[in-house]
Amino acid sequence: MISTDRDFPFYNGKPVEIDGPGWLLVIVSLASALLVLTLVPLRTFPYNLIPALLFVAVPVLALRKVAGPHWNCLFRPVGFRSVGLMVLFGVATLLGSMAMGLVLQQFFELYSNPVADAIAAMSATQVSATLLVTGIQLVGEELFGILPFLAVLWLCVQRLHLSRRLGIVIAVVVSSLLFGAAHLPTYDWHFAQSLIGIGFARLILTLAYIVTRNLWVSAGAHIINDWTGFVFMLEFGHVPINAVE
Repeated sequence: MISTDRDFPFYNGKPVEIDGPGWLLVIVSLASALLVLTLVPLRTFPYNLIPALLFVAVPVLALRKVAGPHWNCLFRPVGFRSVGLMVLFGVATLLGSMAMGLVLQQFFELYSNPVADAIAAMSATQVSATLLVTGIQLVGEELFGILPFLAVLWLCVQRLHLSRRLGIVIAVVVSSLLFGAAHLPTYDWHFAQSLIGIGFARLILTLAYIVTRNLWVSAGAHIINDWTGFVFMLEFGHVPINAVE
């Protein structure tokens, strides 16, 4: 069942409200899925499909538990307009990440993404396998970005009695910082690069969801951004700064 309501789901009783314990379950599922992705020692294809799939499946199952058949209202139909917005926000994320990376580079030494570095030495078959795994993982990353956004929005509106507009602003900031913090181990605990650089890219991707209410659009934009970085690595031997998360 896909809701036709154009507002954000779950925070205001439409199509169903998730309460505090429900949101807690969702957040715990996201943290658990992240631990599986980062700690399960399956790094070669096809075994690395397992943690990537669990990264998506665990939060989806938790959402299904607390939202029932309405869980899939995050995923709206995809048409030509949706594809165009994927490209638009994918390019915006890439350019915004590069611009923020250039700013941060004036003050800090930045680190490259290890996956992008590894791609340069891969065969065509290995690259294809890596793209498949990362494509699945990036859908999970969108769940990791959007579900906390909705949880914080619910908290702000329903429990703190803030306005919807202020709740959205706070939810975008908090969820972007959480997303950036999840990348700290990837970038050797570089707080500026993770919280500001990756967090800024997350903000643009969350805007893709805010505009469309469709997680497929933000996921498509995320994939376009990261895969473009991989193509740069293959063709030019380097990745645009912060282009790959």
